[in-house]
Amino acid sequence: MICDSWKTELDIYLDGEMPSAETRALDIHVHSCPSCAADALARVQMKRSIQAAGKRFTPTSEFRRRVRTSIAPKPHRSFGLTWMLAAALSLVVVASSLSTYMGIQRTRGEQAYSEIADLHVAALASSSLVDVVSTDRHTVKPWFQGRIPFAFDLPELQNSDFSLLGGRMTYLGQTPGAHLIYDVRKHHISVLVFQERSLAAGLDANFLSPKKPPFNMETWSQGGLRYFVIGDASAVDIDRLAKLLKTAS
Repeated sequence: MICDSWKTELDIYLDGEMPSAETRALDIHVHSCPSCAADALARVQMKRSIQAAGKRFTPTSEFRRRVRTSIAPKPHRSFGLTWMLAAALSLVVVASSLSTYMGIQRTRGEQAYSEIADLHVAALASSSLVDVVSTDRHTVKPWFQGRIPFAFDLPELQNSDFSLLGGRMTYLGQTPGAHLIYDVRKHHISVLVFQERSLAAGLDANFLSPKKPPFNMETWSQGGLRYFVIGDASAVDIDRLAKLLKTAS
C-alpha cells in the first residue's frame, strides 16, 4: 500500500529530522489520509506520555546537595592547600551549577518546542481541524469566552494573503489556551495563545531546539499572554502573521 512508505517516515517527521521538502509533502498527505492522520496522532500522544513520565525522575535539590557533600574533600592540615582545594571545589560547583541550569533551560526549551509542534501536528491530523468554523474574527473570538480564563484580540485580515479558518480549545500541559488556524497559500499555520503566568518561565525567542526544526515558529509575550505562531509556511509568512497579531493586541 502507498501509505506503508509514508508510515515508515512518521517518526522522523514528528521528531523534526526530516528535510523541509519531504516534511511539506508528508504534511499534505497526513492532512488528507485518515489512516496516517490517526497513526500520527497516536504517536504524538505516546511521545507526550513518555515526556510526562520522564519529568517524574528529575533529581531534587536535596539529592544534588547530598552528592556534592559526599564527594567534598576532607579537611587538610595545610591551610594553604585547604584554601586552594576549597576554591577549586567552589569553582567546580559553580561551573556544575551553571552547566546544570543551562542544560535544564535547554531541555525545557526543546521540550516546549516539541509540545507546541505536537499540538500543531495533532490539529492537522484530527478529523475536525477546528471546533468553531468561521472566517469572521468577530465570530471566533467570542466563542472562546467562558472556555479560557483570558481574552485576546485577532487581527483584521483584509488586504492580506491570510485567511482565518476557525479555532479550537487546546492545552499546553495543564494550561488551557486558544488554538487558531490560519491559511496562506495552502499552508496551515497554528496560532496558540496562553496566559504567560501559567507557563514555565524562560519561554522566549531563544528557547527553540538547536536541531533544525520541521516548522518555522515565532513566539513572544504581550499583555500577559504568550503567543506561538508555527507552521510549514515560509519564515517570511510566519513573521508577517506574527506582526499582524502584535498590532491587533
